Amino acid sequence: MHLPFHTLDVFTDQRYGGNPLAVVQGADALTADQMQVIAREINLSETVFVLKADNPAHSARIRIFTPAKELPFAGHPTVGTAALLAELQAQQLNVDSDAIVVLEQTIGTLRVGVRLRAGQATYAEFDAPRLPAQAGTLPSTDRLAAGLGLIPSEIGFENHKPVCFAAGNAFAFVPVTGLESIERSRVDSTHWAGAFQEQGLLGAYVYTRQCQHTTAHFHARMFAPDIGVPEDPATGSAAACFAGVIHHFDDLPDGLHRRTIEQGFEMGRPSHISLTLGVEGGKLAVARIGGYSVRVIDGTLSV
Repeated sequence: MHLPFHTLDVFTDQRYGGNPLAVVQGADALTADQMQVIAREINLSETVFVLKADNPAHSARIRIFTPAKELPFAGHPTVGTAALLAELQAQQLNVDSDAIVVLEQTIGTLRVGVRLRAGQATYAEFDAPRLPAQAGTLPSTDRLAAGLGLIPSEIGFENHKPVCFAAGNAFAFVPVTGLESIERSRVDSTHWAGAFQEQGLLGAYVYTRQCQHTTAHFHARMFAPDIGVPEDPATGSAAACFAGVIHHFDDLPDGLHRRTIEQGFEMGRPSHISLTLGVEGGKLAVARIGGYSVRVIDGTLSV
């Protein structure tokens, strides 16, 4: 069996940056075990399998696998798959057009707005399927610092303290003092389990307000070794949760607030995630994730 296969770099407008994504089309005949084996073979942070939609009015149903497990939802697979399907369905790629791609996922159905512009990378954005909410407590600062190879005084800035938020996937959000600290962050195998693994979290999202580019508002790294992703170049589902963190600590007024998150720089895969927060009546009402994607490989996969 030969299936159409594509790779894209997501959350970037340049090839060989951002977060690589593999997309396998026509995967209806594959079992979950086969999908997992293929995802492990490809060994990117996520591989998407595109199937026929249950509702014929929708664009597709997708399943998302890391090298180690299936996920109910993920951000860069949503952005990248929607961009790819819109490009493949477009009559011409050298004209400007807009599209809505409706993707069925385990977490629910997502409507993704896609913008195609001649000579430019494709942009896609979607509203998080669930609004972020606090999800339990984290261990002490000492344990969190040890799990990341840092010292306790490097944890926290301003009024930001470590918290756990979930919006489909749960992450530990660990603020650090600056770029020097975030660059030294790592998975300390001796202390990681006590800090993060035992909490049932997808990963640890380390962030600071110091950025490498003046256009960005936060610099982040995300470690998820327990799902086969030692470090992720760009994490859209964590960005969706991060909207809750920003609202919790920064006390945003009503209205729309746009924040750009830079990630992946320490891996040589610079990424930029657009995060829009909508606040109504003092509460977070919208968390919108967006970014560019560029196609890298078009081919076939032998199964």
